[in-house]
Amino acid sequence: MISMSDLKWEKLASKYLVKEQWATLRVDTCRMPNGTLIDDYYVLEYPGWVNAIALTEENEVILIRQYRHGAEEIILELPGGCIDAGENPEQAVKRELLEETGYEFESIELICQLYANPSTSGNITTSYLAKGGKKVQEQHLDGREEIEVLTVGIDEFKKLVFENKLPQALHASAAFHALLHLRKIS
Repeated sequence: MISMSDLKWEKLASKYLVKEQWATLRVDTCRMPNGTLIDDYYVLEYPGWVNAIALTEENEVILIRQYRHGAEEIILELPGGCIDAGENPEQAVKRELLEETGYEFESIELICQLYANPSTSGNITTSYLAKGGKKVQEQHLDGREEIEVLTVGIDEFKKLVFENKLPQALHASAAFHALLHLRKIS
């Protein structure tokens, strides 16, 4: 059996091709364990991301709808976003929930951590189950956001998930984890 350390590539060099707030691309030179040299492995760097299956005090799921330019579609999603410098994932999800929805929550529980695409990027999405949400303020969106907030019952949420109405892959995965956690599927 091959050990994990026998599979790891050695990074010999890295060079940034683009280093902007929303797009960072580097090219690495690596040596595989078998000695093969790879001189042009491209890696996208992103900050960590968070999202939440957020339940109100009435046990309704809070969803958001917004335009996503990469897909050129209006997408139904979970609330969430980037982890800012100096934040841990739980602080980030609480901030994102408050900013995007205006809700605060009695409890926040980690349900999964997922890579978007570990072949070409190293960032992790941390997903939470938030319970006991209470609206405490209006949205506080940044200049690039226009977000519609809506709530649905858990059965309707389950139906949306199973009908592929949450097309963002990391949100759909988190939704399945949450439904398992809530014992709504087995």
